[in-house]
Amino acid sequence: MSQAEPIIILAEDLWKVYKLDEQEVEALRGVSLTVERNEFVAIMGPSGSGKSTLMNLIGCLDTPSSGIYRLNGKLVSAMTEDELAFIRNREIGFVFQVFNLLPKASAFKNVELPLIYAGMKKGEREEKARRALERVEMKARMAHKPAELSGGERQRVAVARALVNEPSLLLADEPTGNLDSRNGREILNLFHRIHEQGNTIIMVTHDREVADQAQRIIHIRDGQIESDERKGA
Repeated sequence: MSQAEPIIILAEDLWKVYKLDEQEVEALRGVSLTVERNEFVAIMGPSGSGKSTLMNLIGCLDTPSSGIYRLNGKLVSAMTEDELAFIRNREIGFVFQVFNLLPKASAFKNVELPLIYAGMKKGEREEKARRALERVEMKARMAHKPAELSGGERQRVAVARALVNEPSLLLADEPTGNLDSRNGREILNLFHRIHEQGNTIIMVTHDREVADQAQRIIHIRDGQIESDERKGA
């Protein structure tokens, strides 16, 4: 599948079964979905519904027990741990509820880190880190450490770090969960701008108001897709 192909995520009959003691728990039960390039999708569901398991599969943090998952045309469901790690670094930007920033490193150094892991040359990675911080309106704060930033600013740095590798997919897990309502709105406005610039975003949330910011809301219950709503559909 070329970069021009419209479908970025193709999941067919995904099952995930965990063995706990002597019991088998079916976290996902035959989930199928497609996500097109430049969609903004929210995944909702109660605790234990399977939404986090689905996010882990989409984010290449885990593999399905059975079924097919393709990301950008690549058959992820059959990959080894090393191959999954490579795909995560190249194709996916992660934004978490807890910001996961290095406390002793500046905002700039935190954003630059994935590029160091990728083996990029110093001049190129510094330019990319600067651009990513400008994109989230944190250019003036790039020398500050996380403790010197507000919660909203820390999440902006986390978003810049997620975008610095120019991934195919931005995956956000409860991105406003640790923020007050004002900072939460600012992060969602930032997501809208990123989406308008052509990025594909999948956001996992339990908050209906947050989910309503997306173009499409997928509800998960008991390991299956209960509903799939598109705005204006």
